[in-house]
Amino acid sequence: MHQPTISNESLAFSIMLVLVAIFISHKEKLSLEKDIIWSTCRAIVQLLIAGYILKYIFHVDHKALTVLLVLFICFNAAWNAKKRSKYLDKLFPTALIAITSGTFLTLLVLILTEAIAFTPMQVIPITGMIAGNAMIAVGLCFNNLGQRFNSQQQQIQEMLSLGATPKIASASIIRESIRASLIPTVDSAKTVGIVSLPGMMSGLIFAGVDPLQAVKYQIMVTFMLLATASLSTILAGYLTYVKFYNQRHQLRLDALNKNIN
Repeated sequence: MHQPTISNESLAFSIMLVLVAIFISHKEKLSLEKDIIWSTCRAIVQLLIAGYILKYIFHVDHKALTVLLVLFICFNAAWNAKKRSKYLDKLFPTALIAITSGTFLTLLVLILTEAIAFTPMQVIPITGMIAGNAMIAVGLCFNNLGQRFNSQQQQIQEMLSLGATPKIASASIIRESIRASLIPTVDSAKTVGIVSLPGMMSGLIFAGVDPLQAVKYQIMVTFMLLATASLSTILAGYLTYVKFYNQRHQLRLDALNKNIN
């Protein structure tokens, strides 16, 4: 079967789609022109660098390089996830632990069950998908925790004054924050195949793989996204809530009120 390719000329012409977005931004006075241009240029550079790196790693096929790239992906995912926290600083270690733990555990299950082989061609794309999804979920968890602690600080202080421990006082906040963070992943799983044909499935079909085989891969991807997001957000939630309290188990009002203008 003929392998689909895209020429440099076709790729250059496709930039007209970006020009449409720039025109709409200018026409509607959205002031997004610079952001669109910058993000487009950055995406091109990053993808080209990633393409050359992956080509080299796929050719070398060395386990140590594969693990290093997996860690690099988790590191960048954690770095971006911690930026979502508006109330707490220094959450990068927490994000790294949560995302790396969820990613590695999911990869371990997939490899041990022989769903995928421990080769860079399979491990690295899968890592990108699950770490990227975990990044979004953990970032949402950080943001949701901060907002809920801020809005419910009076109730928390009342519970603490009545003798509740920080864990008991924070239980509903942790639970609701984790739940809210998982909603995008759960909703995506609900609509897969009906509303959307995800990237992996579409890519396999586009490459000439039998649709039923592509469906099996996508089902596996759906399972691992749900698992990684759940594990990562649970870890993030329980590792983060304690940072809203000081050593005396008092609510840190300085952290909650620093965003108030």
